[in-house]
Amino acid sequence: MRKLYVIVWMLLVQTALAQPAGDGDITVTVNNKQQQPLALASVAVLKVRDSSLVLTRITDSAGRVTFENMPAGSYLLRITMVNHMTQYAGPVEVATGAANLPLSITLLRSDASLQEVTVSARRPLIRVAPDRTIVSVDNSITSTGATVLEVLEKSPGVSVDRDGNVSLKGRSNVLILVDGKPTYLSGSDLSNFLSGMSAAQLESIELMDNPPSKYDAVGNAGVINIKTKKSKQQGFNGTLSTAWQQGRKQRSIHSLGLNYRQGPLNAFMNYSLNEGGYIMYLYALRKYFDPGTTNPNAILQQPTTIQGRGQNHSLKLGMDYSISKKTTIGLLANGFYQYRQTRNSAVAEWLDNNYRKDSVINSAGRSSLNWRNGAVNLNARHNFSSTQELTVDLDWLGYNIRNYQFFLNNRDGNNGYSEGERGEIPTKIRIITGKADYTRRFGETMKLEAGWKSSRIRTDNFAGYEINTTGAWENNTNKTNQFVYTEHIHAAYGNFEKVWEKFTAQAGLRFENTSYDALQSGNALRKDSAFSRNYSSLFPTAYLQYKMDSVNSFTISAGRRIDRPQFQNLNPFEFIINKYTSQRGNPFMLPQYTWNVQLTHMYKEWLMTTVSYSRTEDYFAQLFLIKPDGTFLYSYGNVGNKQHFGLSVNVQLQPAPWWSMNLQADLIHKRFRGFVWKELTPTVTQLNANINNQFKFKKGWAAELTGYYITRSQEDIQEVVEPTGQVGAGISKALFNNKATLKLAFRDIFYTQAMNGLTEFKDSEEYFELQRDTRVGVLSFTWRFGKSFKGGVKRSGSADDEMRRVGAGG
Repeated sequence: MRKLYVIVWMLLVQTALAQPAGDGDITVTVNNKQQQPLALASVAVLKVRDSSLVLTRITDSAGRVTFENMPAGSYLLRITMVNHMTQYAGPVEVATGAANLPLSITLLRSDASLQEVTVSARRPLIRVAPDRTIVSVDNSITSTGATVLEVLEKSPGVSVDRDGNVSLKGRSNVLILVDGKPTYLSGSDLSNFLSGMSAAQLESIELMDNPPSKYDAVGNAGVINIKTKKSKQQGFNGTLSTAWQQGRKQRSIHSLGLNYRQGPLNAFMNYSLNEGGYIMYLYALRKYFDPGTTNPNAILQQPTTIQGRGQNHSLKLGMDYSISKKTTIGLLANGFYQYRQTRNSAVAEWLDNNYRKDSVINSAGRSSLNWRNGAVNLNARHNFSSTQELTVDLDWLGYNIRNYQFFLNNRDGNNGYSEGERGEIPTKIRIITGKADYTRRFGETMKLEAGWKSSRIRTDNFAGYEINTTGAWENNTNKTNQFVYTEHIHAAYGNFEKVWEKFTAQAGLRFENTSYDALQSGNALRKDSAFSRNYSSLFPTAYLQYKMDSVNSFTISAGRRIDRPQFQNLNPFEFIINKYTSQRGNPFMLPQYTWNVQLTHMYKEWLMTTVSYSRTEDYFAQLFLIKPDGTFLYSYGNVGNKQHFGLSVNVQLQPAPWWSMNLQADLIHKRFRGFVWKELTPTVTQLNANINNQFKFKKGWAAELTGYYITRSQEDIQEVVEPTGQVGAGISKALFNNKATLKLAFRDIFYTQAMNGLTEFKDSEEYFELQRDTRVGVLSFTWRFGKSFKGGVKRSGSADDEMRRVGAGG
């Protein structure tokens, strides 16, 4: 705990020390060519000397933004907005004691003949707006050599549980996208996928906790969009990166990105290789009580070590081509291969109520994971005019996942025995989706969006188990099964936005119809079973922003969302975890529905406070049950409702010209009500705190200091997790005229990112501890090469695609 206190102390001290100071203000007003104010334009302040970024803010509904207390010096302004030409102004001189410097800038809408301008500037690590938070992963030193899952768990408001499930501001069931597209994975499959992706592939991560109706309604906690790198420079360019990581095990990460952009053609390729070892320590202590009491009659403790090696290959190929000034077509192909070999060893010790050893069972196991998936996307964008746009996307995705498991249990003594169990678990997933989105603008103040999307998902999950208790392998008909699931989702939406002088309003409505058919194949002991379901629902969203004055704005948003059961969570057959634990789905699970409401106040573009409330009906959770033979069963079901009260504060400060800091704190209160074996009504109040510091020095030197801390928390109705957190630090040096970067980073310096908690069962409980190989040092080198061509057409890529989620077998 003392190490965790160090993290909290670091957060508090840095917040106390960080006080903005300066000598003058700069006020900018951004208008269109009709001299109407442009809201949500991005205004960046750059240093004239080296074009390095000082500060970025967003214009209000009156088109204004103010930079207060700017240090004396010479600055350049860069103003950008979607579908508008980038504009530069300056130099602007700020002198000590100077009055406010008002500036008026006019932005023109984009034209295909405009020349592209490239400015070398360093984006802030974290950018915050009322509707989303953007983490610039490419600028993070401590993300060097990390996986995507490791980057997520240290992002503001994000947490990852012991099973790899991602939560946003204390709420689980987040829709995960990659480049605006769904992964169609969930549970352990999604965790394996994210832990196989390298952070070197990423440009940024977008966190949206209340997205508009153009996004799929799935994910009550919101949307996390993981954006990979895609160069926008003209000519042929490339980036080569390599990193070596050392913890208890060694790992290396290598990536290559190539891009050619000239005239109407843009082609790109990204490849990454992530390989090395991993290790994890688990400890579980189960207590079985006399019925209705807390008097233990048996105790089981299980220390386990899991270790292995693996490698991940990721390849992305793409091409965009402008047929004309109004029409662009694109082709995108992705491939991912992952292979892991794992060995585990465990000791199961049965103790009496005085902790005296009764019997010991030694367990050994090995497993392998062979994962292949591919995806192809065809997309087209057509601009009917400067105010009308249509985009169309067609996608095909396929996953082939093969798991192999082997367990051997030995008990010594007079009642000794030896038993083995092995299983082959192949999963096939095939997905086809199509979507179209139409946008119509009415002047600069109104926008109408409408769209359609349909998808078909089919998963075929076979689990073949054999058991050996007599020296010969026999089919285990209690666990062998095949589960086939087919789902269709059809959706349509409309969204309208209007901007006034002080108000911005947005309202949308999405309709979704879901139908599925599932077949559970039987065997000699069990009959076939089949079940189907068809349901439809409406999902309204609303957004209203009021700019009270030049320093205060208020935003209120609301929306209804859905979470569908993961495919595998509907499978009624059991999946073995170890000798005393198994997992089984529930075919009777229903979707859960959530209403979200939040009110946000923005002060001077550097302090944002949000109050939120959500209520989930038919709340489904992981259930922890005990079987008649005393073994534990993990299952799923709709148990009742959950309420979530939140208070979030985000502070963006620049204590010195060379130091920028972002601090986010989320205070969360949860109330659960549900029936498992009895009615459970737990409540919990938790704090999630995250701090990011970036330091930029002379001669290409930079540094970073980050940390996060999560107090005692609860995600499931039966499980409580104790505090956890970590501190990371790193330095970097620009080399060879800024064409290369050398980085050295350390994560989880105090080795505090452990997880431990308590799970409540009927007449029993389980205490658990989990420790991964999180304290690591990473050394990386990145080289940027190529030559930019002058001129050429600058155009936007296709719009971010709609997203959704689907559970996978495994």
